[in-house]
Amino acid sequence: MDANLQPGQLLARGTARHLRQHDFVCLEEFVPISGLRVDLMAVGPKGDIWVVECKSSRADFQTDSKWQGYLEWCDRFFWAVGPEFPTELLPPDTGLIIADAYDAEIVRDAPEARLNAARRKKILLKFARNAADRLRGFTDPRPGSIQSG
Repeated sequence: MDANLQPGQLLARGTARHLRQHDFVCLEEFVPISGLRVDLMAVGPKGDIWVVECKSSRADFQTDSKWQGYLEWCDRFFWAVGPEFPTELLPPDTGLIIADAYDAEIVRDAPEARLNAARRKKILLKFARNAADRLRGFTDPRPGSIQSG
């Protein structure tokens, strides 16, 4: 199964496993708004929203020009990188998670910038609908194919 996953997806998997231990649930490749796709969106038990961007190499990080646009869609922003990643490249005012395919560790907490209530509601609703739609896809791979009437 791991053979089909890209390095960033493996980091996301290990990070999601770790965040589950902190009672956060995650969705990979979540689109908060058109034009933005975060690697991992995590929602905590009190509705906290974290975004985690997974970077597997220096080049992967250096070609990411959209990450600052993610800040307005979360309470905290983290990078998840492998143990060999040159972490001095990452902005010091962001969170840092060291991960592999199986687990992770939060080594630097992210500063908190709380979302306003309207944006939080919008993103939580989209997260819930997206998660339900993905789950439905496991039991019905063609949910829109049946016409009622």
